[in-house]
Amino acid sequence: MRFKGAELMPAPTHVTVSPRSFACDLATICAPTLAGLKPASLFRYQPASGQDGTAMAVAWHALLAPRGVTVRVLKACPVTGAVLVYVYRPTQVAAILQRGDVQDFLQSEGYTPGDAESMLAQLSQRLCCEEDFPHEIGVFLGYPLADVIGFIQNRGKNFTACGYWKVYTDPAAAQKAFDRYKKCERIYARCYYNGTPIRQLTVAA
Repeated sequence: MRFKGAELMPAPTHVTVSPRSFACDLATICAPTLAGLKPASLFRYQPASGQDGTAMAVAWHALLAPRGVTVRVLKACPVTGAVLVYVYRPTQVAAILQRGDVQDFLQSEGYTPGDAESMLAQLSQRLCCEEDFPHEIGVFLGYPLADVIGFIQNRGKNFTACGYWKVYTDPAAAQKAFDRYKKCERIYARCYYNGTPIRQLTVAA
């Protein structure tokens, strides 16, 4: 299964087909979200034969929801079992989606106004049913709105910096954020491989 367009928004290193465990991807790729530095993260997971990626997401959600983190599948392939997993802090994502400028932007992209759950349901529908990748997903990941709009208008070209997203507005500020996220990923990877439980690594809301 190929999630069309995922190589553009978000950045390719953060939507991966991983031979590692679901827990490993959760602890490393989603580290900035678990740490509370970033409202949401996204990764693609290909379960091994006999495994159920959706069931894994449900189990991890039950474990992390009391810490203020939701784990959900936005898209699942019925053929390969691959899942696109969205890990997020509902209160932070809801605050982003309630902003007037973000609501105006999503409405211009064809979304029907509603609460965060409604907007996420519409995003999931687009991922599952539309041929083109919904690059507005950047706002659901906490990327700056101006950069998401810049990416769409420029078709992913003419950016001034590139890391977790392609930057069109303030490369210096974006680079500081990229550096924080990378440092967090290194720390969390070290802790995870040294045996620290993911629940313990998840900062409570």
